[in-house]
Amino acid sequence: MVKINKQILRGVLMLTYLAIIGVLLFLVSSLYSFLNTGADRSKMLHTEVKKAEQYLPKVTWKDDGNEGRKISAQKIAAVQNDYLDAWYVKQIAYKTNTRVGIEDYFTKSARKNIYANLDYNKLNNTSIEATTLEHNLDIEFFSEDGQLIVLKDTNAIEYKKVFKDEKLILETTEVTSYKYVLLLEDGFWRVRHMVKEASENFKNTPVKRSLEFADIKGINYYPQATPWNMYGDEFDIDIIKNDFKIIKEAALNSIRIFVPYEDFGKANVKPEKLKKLKKVLDTALAENLKVVVTLFDFYGNYDVLDWTLNQRHAEKIVETFKEHEAILAWDVKNEPNLDFNSRGKENVTAWLDFMIILIKNIDKKHPVTIGWSNTKSATILKDKVDVVSFHYYEDLLNFENEYLALKEEIKDKPIVLQEFGLSSYGGFWRPFVGSEEKQANYYKEIQKVLTKNSVPFMSWTLYDFDVVPKEVLGRLPWRTNPQKKFGFINNKGEKKLSYKYISKE
Repeated sequence: MVKINKQILRGVLMLTYLAIIGVLLFLVSSLYSFLNTGADRSKMLHTEVKKAEQYLPKVTWKDDGNEGRKISAQKIAAVQNDYLDAWYVKQIAYKTNTRVGIEDYFTKSARKNIYANLDYNKLNNTSIEATTLEHNLDIEFFSEDGQLIVLKDTNAIEYKKVFKDEKLILETTEVTSYKYVLLLEDGFWRVRHMVKEASENFKNTPVKRSLEFADIKGINYYPQATPWNMYGDEFDIDIIKNDFKIIKEAALNSIRIFVPYEDFGKANVKPEKLKKLKKVLDTALAENLKVVVTLFDFYGNYDVLDWTLNQRHAEKIVETFKEHEAILAWDVKNEPNLDFNSRGKENVTAWLDFMIILIKNIDKKHPVTIGWSNTKSATILKDKVDVVSFHYYEDLLNFENEYLALKEEIKDKPIVLQEFGLSSYGGFWRPFVGSEEKQANYYKEIQKVLTKNSVPFMSWTLYDFDVVPKEVLGRLPWRTNPQKKFGFINNKGEKKLSYKYISKE
């Protein structure tokens, strides 16, 4: 028995010894593998760069082949990724006056000038908000050992704002050509040297475009059951088709619809959303209705570093539908002036100006407008848009004077009343304020003014809604309940008294 116990003990000790040796060998081999392959760069970086979500300028490669050593598509993609990462990290650094991430994308010699600029700006309380919108790349030299590249970036479009003591002192858009030297270090391309070869101010000559027809009699449209969520899981083109027939039979000739920014996928526009939008446009065309497409609904950031993402979003949608025969005009943004206080008027107007240029460069035919919330803001960027659009929910007695004053200031472009209306809600939260009779009288009176002055119009809206999403007006019932009752048709499908004046007095 003693002999058997000794053998069992000897066996246990042997197995324990082998297990310890195995663990040690595993740890040593793992350490060796780590030291030879290098750490994951996404974990190395102080600043994690996710270009799919943060930075996507337009990139075009010169398609003429490169003299000398052939470069694989994979290597070109790696150069592009690291090059754009370097731009993005530098922009973050100049905005925040910090050095975070610079060491990961620039060699020691290249960092010297960047750090000097950062120190100077910090000392003088200066910061720079910038982005690049377009790069045109060409590899001019690729070394035999594969460690060095000379990269030409021609006519790169750069937008920047310079702040001193938190006040804007300079805003500029430049077209600049660069030559870069990139070194391959630890498997990644870092900027070693940069030379600015040429630079000039960006010039954009606006081309005037007129509306296809000035006699717009339209309406803002959402399906009754899915307001502000027109392209969601409950999308039903048959419902929309029936609604468009109702609109056409009401002697209206146009609609205004909205494209929600996040729902459509932001920079990476979802194909299934484009298919739904196409069905809507096709259906409008079949009913002989023209469509104003309002972009960037539920978007309100305007940050310069967001611009490349916005560019990809608008570019995809406008490029896809610029030839569609139903398109009447592109509306950049709904009521952007409501963001002036929270985002800054200068930031919002700079973003709008950029978007107008972008859309016009893609679509050479259709006019571009902005849906301002009142007549006061409607003159902003009036020289950049093709059509001036404004909304009116104020005292009806002042409408004609405000419209005529706006028309006096803007004599060379169409002016469209893009939204107007009155809620019929007179319930607990607004007792005795609204009713179907008061709503009908409102439309009767404003249609007299519209007819008298030949004002193109698009009313708000076809249907009463059961639900108004919190993202629209929040949760307060005294705000959301009136919003549910702006329609000409109630939520049971019955025409309200105001329907008599949906298109004429």
